[in-house]
Amino acid sequence: MAEAASTRTPVALLPSLVPLLLDWLPRQRWFAGKGHPVTGVSLVCATELLPLTGPGAGLVHLLVEVEQPGLPAGGAKDCYQLLLGVRNVLPPRLAPALIGRPTDGPLAGRAVYEGLHDPRLAELVLERLRTPGTLGTLRFSRFDRAPAVPGGLTARPLDAEQSNSSLIYGDDYILKVFRRVQTGPNPDLELPLALARAGCGRVPVPVAWYESTAAQPHTLGVLQPYLRGSHDGWRLALDALAAGRPFTDEARALGLVTAEVHTALAEALPTVLLRHEHTEHLARAMRRRLNEAARAVPALLPYAPRLGTAFDAVAALGRGGRTWRAQRVHGDLHLGQALYQSAERGGRASPALAGAPPSAPLASTGQLGHPQTGAAAAGHWSVIDFEGEPARPLGERRSPQPPVRDIAGMLRSFDYAARSHSPWNPAWAEQCRDAYCEGYAAGSGDDPRAEPELLRAYETDKAVYEVVYEARHRPGWLPVPMAAIERLAALA
Repeated sequence: MAEAASTRTPVALLPSLVPLLLDWLPRQRWFAGKGHPVTGVSLVCATELLPLTGPGAGLVHLLVEVEQPGLPAGGAKDCYQLLLGVRNVLPPRLAPALIGRPTDGPLAGRAVYEGLHDPRLAELVLERLRTPGTLGTLRFSRFDRAPAVPGGLTARPLDAEQSNSSLIYGDDYILKVFRRVQTGPNPDLELPLALARAGCGRVPVPVAWYESTAAQPHTLGVLQPYLRGSHDGWRLALDALAAGRPFTDEARALGLVTAEVHTALAEALPTVLLRHEHTEHLARAMRRRLNEAARAVPALLPYAPRLGTAFDAVAALGRGGRTWRAQRVHGDLHLGQALYQSAERGGRASPALAGAPPSAPLASTGQLGHPQTGAAAAGHWSVIDFEGEPARPLGERRSPQPPVRDIAGMLRSFDYAARSHSPWNPAWAEQCRDAYCEGYAAGSGDDPRAEPELLRAYETDKAVYEVVYEARHRPGWLPVPMAAIERLAALA
């Protein structure tokens, strides 16, 4: 792949784009700094993927730093990835993607728009991914065990994304474009790549990806198989609640799959032993987050003293000599991160999965002592989105954690599903929680319920995180985590 002819043109055009971006960025749903004014935009690096001086559409890739003085200390500048299209005349179908028309500079009077909404420009990105190499400040790579990606696939945006943007190519591939990027490897590439090399078939294999080649590199996008015909666990759980039927077979299967992924991660990547000093640090961090949350959401204040005892209990066990194994984990596991493909609709292997050794089908997990009799018996569960909680620093998301962190996230997800249905069905959630832990114990040999102190601490930490998130973004959902807060506080 040839080196870009010049990056001087994109550098020169940024000043004329800044007024447009100051208005456009805060309105994007993937923008993390909502509620705080944007006071400046500065260029990190730029590359023309398609010349901006031609008669047709041009495409420029930008990494920009966004200044927001109102953000908490240490987060005053965030780095965002932009793919901007440029045209003389914008077709009506692309009108919703318009960012604006600069009044001066090299693009004066031309339409600048969200490039990923233009199928032609989105297909150009795929063409770059099909051919490894370097272009300007970007490096494109492919997984050496993945088959070649066919050309000519039609692109369409996936509307469901929130913190990132995704494109579906044909019915076979999905490209996740990370919007808010941080320096270093993104776990959503790092972990699936390690699992693919380890032969774990529970995670779609990264087919190709691209990164910045700047002094501080960033992971920018990952192309993976698109699991067509699949349904996420959240939708299946809500369907089960609406039909008045249990979800225990599916929950048990998800426990087995979680154990399988954790086992593969522990074999593929380094693990550590959490000793006294580590558990003290862990407990302090959880208590700090609780105190910050209580200041942000006063409804937490009456519960904070009792909630804090969960963290104190873990610290006390550490002082008494208890240790825990820590490893790389998913980091944000919930029902929406698990995809189910039935044997009828999704039974054939996706093209990129054909190069990886398949794991045992879920129907055979009865050999572990839990034969599947429900909908989970005939198909296959996959786990996606290993990015972790995007609001947390990348270093924290890449650090080893006790596997119970993922378990707590899934247990909270069952509670969310039950609470979202009317009437509330707490028994349904409790049955799912028990079945999930049974499945995990069968697959790993470790029952998370055997260490109630650690499980309670991580559930509490997760519920506190949920309270802050809902108070800021979805106030109508605040009663859901607050119900968990009441339950967890009562355990004190």
